[in-house]
Amino acid sequence: MKISRRDSTAILEALSGGVVPSRGLQHIMVGRKDEGKQILEELKSVSEGESIVKFLIGDFGSGKSFIQGLIKQVGLNHDFVVTKADLSADKRLSGVDRARPLYTDLIKSMSTKTTEGNALNEVLDKWITNIQSKVKKSDDFNTSDLNDAGLVAAIKIAITEEVKKMDFLSGGYDFSTVLVNYFEGFINGDIETQRNAIRWISGEYTTRTEARQDLGVRSIIDDESYYDYLKVLSHFVQDVGYAGLIVNFDEAINLYKITHTVSRERNYEMILSMFNDCLQGSLGGLYITFSGTHDFLKDERRGLYSYGALRRRLEVNRYETDEFRDMSQPVIQLTPLKQEEIFVLLTIIRDIHAKHHKYDISITSDEIKGFIIQKFSMPGADQFTTVGHVIKRFLDGLNILLQNPTYDKGRIFIQEQEEAGESLNVMDRFQST
Repeated sequence: MKISRRDSTAILEALSGGVVPSRGLQHIMVGRKDEGKQILEELKSVSEGESIVKFLIGDFGSGKSFIQGLIKQVGLNHDFVVTKADLSADKRLSGVDRARPLYTDLIKSMSTKTTEGNALNEVLDKWITNIQSKVKKSDDFNTSDLNDAGLVAAIKIAITEEVKKMDFLSGGYDFSTVLVNYFEGFINGDIETQRNAIRWISGEYTTRTEARQDLGVRSIIDDESYYDYLKVLSHFVQDVGYAGLIVNFDEAINLYKITHTVSRERNYEMILSMFNDCLQGSLGGLYITFSGTHDFLKDERRGLYSYGALRRRLEVNRYETDEFRDMSQPVIQLTPLKQEEIFVLLTIIRDIHAKHHKYDISITSDEIKGFIIQKFSMPGADQFTTVGHVIKRFLDGLNILLQNPTYDKGRIFIQEQEEAGESLNVMDRFQST
């Protein structure tokens, strides 16, 4: 197996903890070929100026977070800026003191190809470097030294012209003013001004008075305006030279759980605004995903289908079947991996574990099959056993055997005799192996 130490470490540590790895997903992508192909096509379209909203719908353990992780990894590899936030009772798309904290989480999670989280500084510094290079090249400066007064003056003029391009956007003027403040702080070595600019863009100012005193702007990013600034940010990162902005919203079931009808519908109105903006072509370079359960989508009393305008837009292709999928529609319905696919996945994980820890593989294919049969023949397995649960138990077993060579592996990988009878039919599912 060809895999870097960094990737194998990320995979094994994340899967052992029951979470999606931050890197190396290409090594463990099993049964998601069509989804992966669609992601590549859509991100290419976004990089060319389109905007897209996708809804990843499936039961618990069906792979929604994995797909969002895959979107992040593919996006980073194609030079997107990627952000992510979990929707919760305290962080929503709409609500007093709930929307701004959600936006702040998005900015804190900002990642690029070279920086995992808190990448806003990198984006801003790249912006300054790009303008500096353009000025030096166009005006034939022989130096890149920012102590050169002539170069600095020329850069300030270029920045003024550059930020004017965002004035037409709602919130663009104040955003531009803050960018100029950041540059002034950068030039003068004024860390406090730079920090204040970062705070403002991150939505951390809570009063306009404080923002005006620190940065000379009359507005702040709040519960009402955060989405406008997401659109401004999408425009900005493209100007800097990135392919676009990816925004992943996880745990959308928490919007479905809002008991107050008006509050819930205001959150759905925000989803509708995002959907319409992307569908009507009023903004570009933005890729938004929501992950949620079937109830979040289809419940006609409290789900997205309870909101008429969203139902019309999000009704699933009626001709789609488990065999014939339509990945281009806004909603992608995810199903858990089949047991033969889980077998392939566990085999790959076995090989990664052996490669990472530098030992000869001793777990056979039949033992992996027996392990899967055992897990899925337990009472209640159909409702409560997920792929993540099986993977974690499998890695638990591998780790025990690695650290305790005399441990009887039959306690982990050999099926108990009394379970065999009721599980014989499961073996029929391993046709491909």
